[in-house]
Amino acid sequence: MDFTRPVPPDPYSLLPAPATFELTSADFSPGEPMPSDHAADGGNTSPELSWSGFPEATRSFVVSCFDVDAPTPSGYWHWHVLDLPASVTSLARGAGAADGSGLPDDAFQLTSDGGQPGFEGAGPPPGDRAHRYVFAVHALDVDSLELTTDHTNVQAAFNVYFHTLARATLTGTYQR
Repeated sequence: MDFTRPVPPDPYSLLPAPATFELTSADFSPGEPMPSDHAADGGNTSPELSWSGFPEATRSFVVSCFDVDAPTPSGYWHWHVLDLPASVTSLARGAGAADGSGLPDDAFQLTSDGGQPGFEGAGPPPGDRAHRYVFAVHALDVDSLELTTDHTNVQAAFNVYFHTLARATLTGTYQR
């Protein structure tokens, strides 16, 4: 199959730029390949994420993972965690388990674009170029977006836009 196509821009570069803060992972470095245990066929384990420097007015966080290079017109959402309290500044490795057991009370995950609950690991088509997986943490001005597990990733992203005080991103790559 021919995967020749233009390289899409970072999706957040197309939106107004809010304040920023720092997002890091003990599992991979910015712009570098992610270990295979963060892939759909290698463990499907969400990476450790830690953040700091967000605005004092933050009332909650949303964490997401988006594959900007998926061969679709709209990318591919691998993960969305909603209603994380402002007191939470990290997610442990594996926090994206399908049953949500690694998340704090009241936080919840949406279904990935692949129909999987929780974190769906990197899964670019074999033979395609390395895909970029953009992990984002949004600091919000509300305690909750008032969404449920019945909402889609696009609905979450749309609602996040209107409540974002600041955003932190960390991009890893993966290729099969």
